[in-house]
Amino acid sequence: MITDKKKFFKEILKAISKLIIAGILIGVLKQYDAILAGILILKITHNVYKEIILPKSNKNWLIIAGMLLTGFGGIVGETWGVANGYWEYHKVTRELPLWLPFAWMLAFHYLYKLERNLIPLLKVKTQKNKILLAIVLALVLPAFGEVITIQLGVWTYYWPYQLLGVPLYAFICLVFVHMLVYTLLHLICKKYKIEDVVFN
Repeated sequence: MITDKKKFFKEILKAISKLIIAGILIGVLKQYDAILAGILILKITHNVYKEIILPKSNKNWLIIAGMLLTGFGGIVGETWGVANGYWEYHKVTRELPLWLPFAWMLAFHYLYKLERNLIPLLKVKTQKNKILLAIVLALVLPAFGEVITIQLGVWTYYWPYQLLGVPLYAFICLVFVHMLVYTLLHLICKKYKIEDVVFN
């Protein structure tokens, strides 16, 4: 199924390392949500510069679309969850920390970039295999990041059926948001004939 297993697992390990660093950063700075928001905005600015402003051609506008859609969807979900008492954030004076939409935006970029690097390593690059890869990554990696931040006291879920603090419903919601955004971007690529290794 994978053409270069060494490169595939190297990409996965690199992604997990980034996730650990991000989780620890959020955990350590949880009470300074404005500072954390500023750091995440700088990272988003860096990603946009690298993927859109810097290249002379092949500017990847899908990244901005995906980040905005994910940021919006994430905040709608967060507002609903906190308002209904399904989870709560700690060490901040407001219900939703300022950094939240930017974390959701970066989650899209993180998963998109990882999939963009892994898809060429698949032996058979069918739509089915791409979707399966996207679902597995969206199911495992964001939840792993959540485990780190939950253990560092950033927030608490009150839903039942938890695995290391992450409830079953959260796993389902993370995959749903990710796949909804991917479906929308796939339809945009199809309609406007945009070539993209992840969405075509």
